[in-house]
Amino acid sequence: MSEEIDFIPVLIGGDMNCYSVARAIHEQYGKKSYAFGRFAAGDTMHSRIVECQYNEDLDKPDVLLATIKEFAAKRPDTMHLVWGCADVYAELLSEIQDDLPKNCVTLYINADLRDRLESKTSFYQMCEEHGLPYPKTFSVAPARFGEGLSEADVSEGVLGFSYPIIVKPAMSVTYWEHPFEGMKKVYTADSPAEALRILGLIFGAGYPDEVLLQDMVVGEDCNMNVLTAYCDRNCKVKLICFGREGLEEHTPTALGNPCAIITQPNPELQELIKNFLEKIGFTGFANFDIKRDDRDGSYKIFEVNLRQGRTNYHVTAAGHNIARYVVEDRVFKRDLGECVQNTNEVFWHSVPRKVVYEYVKDPEFVARAKELVAQGKESMSFDYPYDLRFNPMRWAWMKIHVHRYIDKFANPDNYK
Repeated sequence: MSEEIDFIPVLIGGDMNCYSVARAIHEQYGKKSYAFGRFAAGDTMHSRIVECQYNEDLDKPDVLLATIKEFAAKRPDTMHLVWGCADVYAELLSEIQDDLPKNCVTLYINADLRDRLESKTSFYQMCEEHGLPYPKTFSVAPARFGEGLSEADVSEGVLGFSYPIIVKPAMSVTYWEHPFEGMKKVYTADSPAEALRILGLIFGAGYPDEVLLQDMVVGEDCNMNVLTAYCDRNCKVKLICFGREGLEEHTPTALGNPCAIITQPNPELQELIKNFLEKIGFTGFANFDIKRDDRDGSYKIFEVNLRQGRTNYHVTAAGHNIARYVVEDRVFKRDLGECVQNTNEVFWHSVPRKVVYEYVKDPEFVARAKELVAQGKESMSFDYPYDLRFNPMRWAWMKIHVHRYIDKFANPDNYK
């Protein structure tokens, strides 16, 4: 295909992930994106760069497919780049991609590989096979819990690691489909009795997959890291960007979402993950959650998300516009050349600097963040001048949204 061929960005989602992708597209190609989501979200409201439509049933495969077909049919001679911006939509697009119209292109792996990577149980088995480091883990299936578990069944001797431990679902997508009061992304159990109580809450809500009891990797938020990789249509890694997190959100449903990242190189981990992705035949974006263990300084991989992360603008801000990689590869069918492994440092944050400076527990991270601010190497996803200039509704929403984090961190009990 030649560069003269036009394309329309079709984003599935409506949160910060979606807005960050839309911003990257607009910065690189000057194009407005069209987004489809289930519910209105402030992240993409009152925007010049993305126009949203909503359907509460969009998480159903037939509804999503029909929506895309209807939209693409209006411009039969134009290529539509269909790009998911949440776990559920990445999963659905993987499922329906072979049924998309001829004037649509997307960027997802097949359903079999998707299922193996989405289940943390099978993902950890793949890590074992390919030499990727991960935490010690013990799985509990619904049937085994239903048969009756005792505290002895989840004792330290049986698990192979000591309390406190982490408790989390193996399948995030199906977990959120079974809500209950006090629901969290992950849980901490201080004893076998507490582990059994949490298992009862999760399985009692109807969650049908395994729950993982996991060795707690010791360290604060500033021990967390994120690695984003893009694999082209030929399953070759073309971009890797590693970022060190300084701070995460602590409200129950947003627990673990990074809100301060400094991009920096990590050659050993980058090469290890590059080899892994190419060996398993991955395509599209892979987003890894990684933590450094204070006990021995080692890194442990928690999970891989099969889409760009919610914080993906930190990659674009580091000088590697994610839209360019996708459009050049999927729409224009160009060779992206050798893999780029990011070495640039940039400070990305979704909360006010004041929050980062006050709540990050690593003084070295704070000092480096301040240095990068002074050098002009700082970025926020929503702080896009094109979208804010002479756009008072967007500007007001952004200011209120960002500064609300000051109260969230000062009064966390108000957001339980």
